[in-house]
Amino acid sequence: MINKIPNIKYTNENNFFLLAGPCVVESEENVFEIAEHLINLTNKLKIPFIFKASFKKANRSNINSFTGIGDIKALEILRKVKNKYNVPIVTDIHTEEDAKISAKYVDVLQIPAFLSRQTDLLIAAAKTGKFVNIKKGQFMSPESMQFAVQKVKQAGNNNIMQTDRGTMFGYGDLVVDFRSVPIMQKNKYPVIVDITHSLQQPNQSSGITGGQPEMIETIAKAAIAVGADGIFLETHPNPSIAKSDGANMLNLTLVEELLVKLVKIKKLISTF
Repeated sequence: MINKIPNIKYTNENNFFLLAGPCVVESEENVFEIAEHLINLTNKLKIPFIFKASFKKANRSNINSFTGIGDIKALEILRKVKNKYNVPIVTDIHTEEDAKISAKYVDVLQIPAFLSRQTDLLIAAAKTGKFVNIKKGQFMSPESMQFAVQKVKQAGNNNIMQTDRGTMFGYGDLVVDFRSVPIMQKNKYPVIVDITHSLQQPNQSSGITGGQPEMIETIAKAAIAVGADGIFLETHPNPSIAKSDGANMLNLTLVEELLVKLVKIKKLISTF
């Protein structure tokens, strides 16, 4: 199914696919640095790749948190990446108007986990004809994702992906239930595991989300081992100064080592 995404490569390599990039567009320089690095890696390892960056962040805990450099300015940068490298782009949307505007620039519209039950948003995304990646709400069971999928499907769009990004565990932590992967695959659409947001520690008293990036490799290996179709991760050259979600990002210099290991695991389980 993902082979229908414009400009996606290596879909016949029997590999997992990857959605990766910075949390949010911080600057053109930052986005191009990350994109070029990831594109070179995924070409080398023959991993189908979709570049990810939010054009804005509308769901920050603290009102003073960074939300973006300007919607159209950020979307124009994403379009430049798309055109220069012939790579598909995914970005988050938060409103029906976001769906209409973003569809002019990107290939995949991503529904944030907190908004996965918003019927009007799902339908608006579906009606653009773009691929729609629905993130499972932290408050939802994997079984209930069938209803989010149905909303997009019944709006006339079968270009659907589903992403698990962990389930709420108390107030300040998330847990990944890997039973979600085969359960959500019963919906007959690809299932992605978000290996960085799954390690967030939300609701901190500081108003800034924490994280456990040292566990990224553990979650990623498990996701591939249980048969996830794709992996989602956020990365940055210097997570300590990233303007959003730096606490659970993977340093850009560590991405290659992780992907090499995941490709080996994928090849191994493919022999079973």
